[in-house]
Amino acid sequence: MDLLPAQEAAKIYHTNYVRNSRAIGVMWAVFTICFAIITVVVFIQPYWIGDSVDTPQAGYFGLFHYCIGNALTSELTCKGSVFDFNSIPSPAFRTAMFFVGTSMLLVVGTMVGFSMFFFCSAANVYKICAWMQLASAVLMVMGCMIYPDGWDSEQVKSMCGQRTDKYSLGNCTVRWAYILAIISILDAVLLALLSFTLGNRQDSLLPDDFQVEGAGEGSGALKKTDAFHLLKPG
Repeated sequence: MDLLPAQEAAKIYHTNYVRNSRAIGVMWAVFTICFAIITVVVFIQPYWIGDSVDTPQAGYFGLFHYCIGNALTSELTCKGSVFDFNSIPSPAFRTAMFFVGTSMLLVVGTMVGFSMFFFCSAANVYKICAWMQLASAVLMVMGCMIYPDGWDSEQVKSMCGQRTDKYSLGNCTVRWAYILAIISILDAVLLALLSFTLGNRQDSLLPDDFQVEGAGEGSGALKKTDAFHLLKPG
């Protein structure tokens, strides 16, 4: 018994559809892992703002850790710990650290969620991960917006000059970790949209109606439930 041409075309279409969906899913997973690494780097690295040639002292600031140069010895004195809120120079920095840290944990949680593919519906897993990535983007936005509110702290002014104020860096410059945090927001949104798309594709790996090219009038569309069961006599 041979497959009818219509059913054979449907089988080829279905095979390609599934293969493409899986390839995009693997790409999404790889980019999610890369995004998680980026958020960890953004959270840990103390290079959100830093000195320039015009600053009174050398140094740099992160979310919680910072180093300021000694005017006499030119050696950097470093302070700040994620486990000691009192060592963080500004309440705004503490708040930004909380939002960025929570964003990082959500992305890491998305990676842990990969294990759910083994015992849950792929469509549901993709959608859960999409919401987590979208929430991560929102939290990162809040962290990046709140962080400059702490630039008026005495520690920042001692490095950047007295003209430094909230949302005004004075003689200092924005460093690469802050820029990377802003870029990661776009990454999170794109990954969330891709994850939503993959989740919707999983709901219907083959469209409900597969139109056969050249089908005669009245033949209508080939149902996916019929695509692999209708056979003609050999």
